[in-house]
Amino acid sequence: MSFLGEYIRERREARHLLLRQVAHALDMDATMLSKIERGVRALKEDKLPLLAEILDLDLKTLRTRWIADKVYLLIEHEENPLDVLRVAESQLPYQLNPPK
Repeated sequence: MSFLGEYIRERREARHLLLRQVAHALDMDATMLSKIERGVRALKEDKLPLLAEILDLDLKTLRTRWIADKVYLLIEHEENPLDVLRVAESQLPYQLNPPK
């Protein structure tokens, strides 16, 4: 499952854009974009800025969703995914403000 893919499809359809139109603008074929929307393939990071522009999205929001999708796919089958997220979250303050 790809929450990012669903989000992309919803935004594309809300803007009344055809799959082939967006795919062409992203320099990929419609089959590839369809696979991205269905969660079969991952969107490459370098496509984010152009996709944000095409779909009139905030790039930071789109990038956040892209990263969240990657994290989800990494931990979705773990026995304790919420614990994994809590440990990662607890490490963020340390990484952002390392001791001197």
